[in-house]
Amino acid sequence: MKLIINHSSMQPIYEQIVDQIKGKIMQGELQEETMLPSVRTLAKELKVSALTAKKAYDTLEEEGFVITVHGKGSFVACANQELMLEQKRKEVETDLEMAIRKGRSCGMSDQEMKELFELVLED
Repeated sequence: MKLIINHSSMQPIYEQIVDQIKGKIMQGELQEETMLPSVRTLAKELKVSALTAKKAYDTLEEEGFVITVHGKGSFVACANQELMLEQKRKEVETDLEMAIRKGRSCGMSDQEMKELFELVLED
């Protein structure tokens, strides 16, 4: 599994791992029931702490993307389309909230942001 860690990024390493594995699942690159590398193997491949790799797998499991079976490993969970759609909606909502905060920090009114949003939607 090819993952790229950016050590100069402000995003924590475990989140980079989570985002990339989720992306591979949502894009169908990792199919349901695919076995993921062990925590130790992933940590060794990425040259990160085993605790960081474990935290990434724990997060993926909490979000329903991965199932861990003790003694067997971690596997891609059922590729639930509803879960993936909900995940994408959350990402869009987060991006919109960031845009609104940025607009307000620049002194834009709600009306100005609505007009800008409608302009962008027309493109």
